Amino acid sequence: MNDATDPPPVLVELDRLRKEYGDTTALDDVSLTIRRGEALAVMGPSGSGKSTMLNMIAGLDRPTSGTVTVDGKEIGGLDETGRSLFRRRTISMIFQFFNLLDDLTVLDNVALAAQLAGARAPQARKRALDLLDELGIADRRDLYPATLSGGERQRAAVARALVNRPALLLADEPTGALDSQAGEQVMDLLIDLNQIGQTLLIVTHDPNLAVRCAGRIVEFADGRIVGERTLERAS
Repeated sequence: MNDATDPPPVLVELDRLRKEYGDTTALDDVSLTIRRGEALAVMGPSGSGKSTMLNMIAGLDRPTSGTVTVDGKEIGGLDETGRSLFRRRTISMIFQFFNLLDDLTVLDNVALAAQLAGARAPQARKRALDLLDELGIADRRDLYPATLSGGERQRAAVARALVNRPALLLADEPTGALDSQAGEQVMDLLIDLNQIGQTLLIVTHDPNLAVRCAGRIVEFADGRIVGERTLERAS
């Protein structure tokens, strides 16, 4: 039995990760761990390697060398079917531009993600409705994404990401397309999710987002980790 003072178990481990695209090295000997329940922000200029790292963790790309282990599974060696199953069962992503399906209602956007992971339609719709209620947009369930505000669309995207109860939530510039008020709402939502135990990995250019939502910040430059600091986030 673990002592109460033991740190949470490691959820993500990158070991000497390297990614090359032709003559370009996008990641160069990157090692990093993320523990369960942690909120980690990754920052750095465009081209620094942070989005490449996100794609490796999501199983969207394979490393040239090194390993990516998520929830005890080394995903670099999985075939495409295995990586697709891994994404459905273990991780979810939210994006800068929401990536909602315009021809589906909010409810159907969220429920579809659950059905693709194997849930039956009634179960998927109930879980989707519960999440939309928790996120404060249940009254928007029958609307289409184009009719929502930016903040509402991002909340719908978060509901879709959470519908399968992922071990890890990846957020790629989650406030980048939002005005300041909607951005604040999404930051509050990310903080709330982490406080109830959701593990977060946030890639962002926004230092305000990183400082408010993360307990640790990792800085990237030229494909390497060049800095790291732990934060005391306000309660």
